[in-house]
Amino acid sequence: MRTKTLLKHLLLPALLILTLAGCQQGPDRAALEQYASTAMPADTELADIYQRSCQACHSRGSTGAPLTGDEAAWEPRLEQGMDTLLSHVVDGFGGMPPYGLCMDCSASEFEHLIAFMSHYPEAP
Repeated sequence: MRTKTLLKHLLLPALLILTLAGCQQGPDRAALEQYASTAMPADTELADIYQRSCQACHSRGSTGAPLTGDEAAWEPRLEQGMDTLLSHVVDGFGGMPPYGLCMDCSASEFEHLIAFMSHYPEAP
């Protein structure tokens, strides 16, 4: 009797949560790669910086950089905090060159670019 109660109160809700979590997946890989290859910040100054400094690596899946819009790839990076991300941009990290090849960018511009790259737009 105790096993049935345990299953009823613990296992079934856990299965329901896992099932619902699986239903809330992001875009498929093809849609993500398509978005990453065409995405551009709305702000024209940020768009210019993105085109000349970020897009080459963050729009192609073959570079090892997290794709623009790939929230799953960006999540562990964002969890490190903005100070760590900014340090990685400024100092370079892994394959990322120092300053992301934007020597005249401000910390605020980097933060806005990170915010842009780390989110996939909601479907209309």
